Amino acid sequence: MFHQVFWSFSSCVEAFKHCKPLVLVDGTHLYGKYTGTLLIGKAQDGNNNILPIAFVLVEKENTDWWYFFLTNLRRHVTTQPRILLISDRLAAIKATLEQDGCGWEHNVYCVRHIASNFATNFKSKEAKRHLVNAANSKTQEQAHYYLELINTEDLATSMAMMTWIRGLEPPKWLQHRDEGRRYDHMTMNLSECINSILKGTRNLSICAIVKSTYHRLNALFVHKSRQAKAQVTCG
Repeated sequence: MFHQVFWSFSSCVEAFKHCKPLVLVDGTHLYGKYTGTLLIGKAQDGNNNILPIAFVLVEKENTDWWYFFLTNLRRHVTTQPRILLISDRLAAIKATLEQDGCGWEHNVYCVRHIASNFATNFKSKEAKRHLVNAANSKTQEQAHYYLELINTEDLATSMAMMTWIRGLEPPKWLQHRDEGRRYDHMTMNLSECINSILKGTRNLSICAIVKSTYHRLNALFVHKSRQAKAQVTCG
């Protein structure tokens, strides 16, 4: 019986040493004959090139499977200190990181996902917009300005909205509190790019999915190698 599998490639491990010290992780469902969930870790280099660095296939998303993914990712791929983890799975990731031995010192949330959860609880589009603006603010004064707009918008709901917002840990969603670790990555947009590329892969069998990631990444590294050599040649 299949349980789970984690894999990465040595080229990805080596390439991550030259990427920004952050990783975005999320999951996407398989479809077709074979069901399950594909969890992927992504990175980005200084030229904004996106690179998948690790994969996991599990039966479904839960705390145990996320722990399996994140511990192996930390142990085998993102071995450098002070790596930032960005995710939109707020409850699952938080529960995972609270377990001993996970190894992630720094983690933050996807702001778009926070805004979506906020909109589920409160129907004010203006308050949602102010929340996103507060998250993206570069200074404490600017963030406080937008939060104050929420606080004074509607006396009937403002107190409940502010209580909900205070439940979020400020360093995990306010940009001016992240000490520059996010590199302006406030959402999971990088993940959507990779998920769209792998759309045709997600209905394959397990072995075929692993082979597909190998061939696609091999083609990517060959292309980037030729590109870099051409740039060096022309000075």
